[in-house]
Amino acid sequence: MKDLLPQRIPAYVGAEWQKGTAMTPAECKTMADIRAEIDRLDGALMALFAERAGYIDRAAEIKAGTGLPARIEARVEEVVTNVRDHARAAGLDPALFETIWREVIEWSIAREEEVLGR
Repeated sequence: MKDLLPQRIPAYVGAEWQKGTAMTPAECKTMADIRAEIDRLDGALMALFAERAGYIDRAAEIKAGTGLPARIEARVEEVVTNVRDHARAAGLDPALFETIWREVIEWSIAREEEVLGR
């Protein structure tokens, strides 16, 4: 199990984002500015995915003790509905983010199944 647990998120990942040193898109004057902000956001996203993975690992531990399966279809659909709603609220394409999130969900289930030995 320890091999699956993410290490503590390095302090540098997303640190600029957390300190509020980010530029808005309108403040970016060059492509270098734009690229730096995209790279900063990608780092912040990875930090969030690492945090999410920690919760997935804990869910697997809890499920192992209660006999729950990794895949609970009602929860999968609840997560997809939530993601579609969040995407819509953010002005993003719900169908695109459903597709992306279904991949994240499948990865999460596979991660849980590894812990559960299934």
